[in-house]
Amino acid sequence: MRYLETKKARIEIIPMIDIMLFLLVFFAMLTLRMIPASGHVTKLPTSSTAATIPPPKLLVEITADGSLLVETKVLNAEQLTTLLRQRGSSKTAVTIAGNETATLQQVMSVIDAIKLGGATEIGIATRHDAGK
Repeated sequence: MRYLETKKARIEIIPMIDIMLFLLVFFAMLTLRMIPASGHVTKLPTSSTAATIPPPKLLVEITADGSLLVETKVLNAEQLTTLLRQRGSSKTAVTIAGNETATLQQVMSVIDAIKLGGATEIGIATRHDAGK
């Protein structure tokens, strides 16, 4: 009486592997997106009017001690101006990511160096202030 025998249940493992690989890729991409462009953690100032801008062609970070990080290199204002002149394009989009302890004078010095280098598109990175 073969028709009365019950079949054993099979656990299909291939769909579970597909889902686990999808989750692995998803969380890896999410984690990579959370890392800043230069790999340094900068505590940005907040602004209630912060807006999203496209990724910059050049990111200039002002660290807590006032030094400038550009493409993982520490530069001063004159070297930043020289770097921008070497790139040659006035359409170079530069974003300044200043630490929240950076002074206004440090930010203005960087803006002056960027303008002397010929760049005209300058943005200042902030965090959106959710409290306001």
